[in-house]
Amino acid sequence: MSLPGESPFNIAITDAQLSLLKQKLALTTLPDELDEAAWEYGASLKDVKRLVNHWKDGFDWRKQEAALNAELPQFTRDLDVEGYGTFNIHYVHKTSQVKGAIPLLFVHGWPGSFIEVRKILPLLIESSPDHPSFHVVAISLPGFGFSTGPTKKGFSIPKYAEVAHKLMIALGYDEYGIVFTPPRIHNDELISPSQLPKAAIGASGKREKEGFERIAWFRRFGQGYSAEQSTRPQTLGYSLADSPVGLLAWIYEKLVEWTDGYKWDDDEVLTWISVYYFSRAGPAASLRIYYEAIHAPGVGSLNDIEHTTVPVGFSYFPKELVVLPRSWTRVPNLVFEEEHDEGGHFAAHEKPELLVGDLRKMFGKGGSAFGVVKDKNGYGV
Repeated sequence: MSLPGESPFNIAITDAQLSLLKQKLALTTLPDELDEAAWEYGASLKDVKRLVNHWKDGFDWRKQEAALNAELPQFTRDLDVEGYGTFNIHYVHKTSQVKGAIPLLFVHGWPGSFIEVRKILPLLIESSPDHPSFHVVAISLPGFGFSTGPTKKGFSIPKYAEVAHKLMIALGYDEYGIVFTPPRIHNDELISPSQLPKAAIGASGKREKEGFERIAWFRRFGQGYSAEQSTRPQTLGYSLADSPVGLLAWIYEKLVEWTDGYKWDDDEVLTWISVYYFSRAGPAASLRIYYEAIHAPGVGSLNDIEHTTVPVGFSYFPKELVVLPRSWTRVPNLVFEEEHDEGGHFAAHEKPELLVGDLRKMFGKGGSAFGVVKDKNGYGV
């Protein structure tokens, strides 16, 4: 059932779009690769070739499309942002049968999308006297998935937040929880490259040392994408918009290296990439969030961070891209922390049970955020 102002939405990629994709895949020219390079120079030729062949000759998009439509109740609605016009925003909205369920907004990043909510959604809406239940909303941010994108410069992070908040208000949720992966763009500026060796030596315990090693690896080998997307996203956009294989390699590299040994199924990967390829605003639109984030006024100064009293919780996964010591990330409004032995950047997809377990502990009876959302404690009464 639709709410006022929203339209039901089903993914429906046209036959013409699928035919064009097949043609492009058939005309692919793959690069060479050095002997025994494997993943040292980037996404391996062997893996990309296998995925391209499967995308061209074996992958059934219609099957994946039908599954997404069946699993995820999707809608669109128009939302206005002053100075930027009207956005037609795509989102998933699934309510729990529990009367006091907590409204929860799931926010993806790049290179994620609304489909990251697939595994956690059925767990979150579960009814049980033993844990809280949630009404779940998963937004496609402007320029991602099946939302329209900005057409003017300067659409900064606060504007994305404004759209998400306006969506929740439109759905009748004046107060709600949020679950998201913290943006990586600047949270590692707390420590400069020259400080890393000293910080690692002074680290207390195995986990802190491993965390600094992860940061050092990422700075040296993993953040080239961010430099390009935050400085020249348009130049990169030509390749990703025109070449499905270029888009596949660009994102697949992150899916592999940002997870903790997760065994990606080929259909799983290609569904993830296809959402970007068939996105409403095109693959280039999603890159610009990096540019706008670092070019916004005040970025880079810790003094410009706006502090809040809203309760916050952190779930720590060892293969996240920036793994700082717990003492560095504690803020006055921190009410929940949980450290895990496995998992990476895409926790909702890679370790759904762990992430949902943390949310249940934080918002459940006896939890540090129990009852924080007015009149919605997650239970039947």
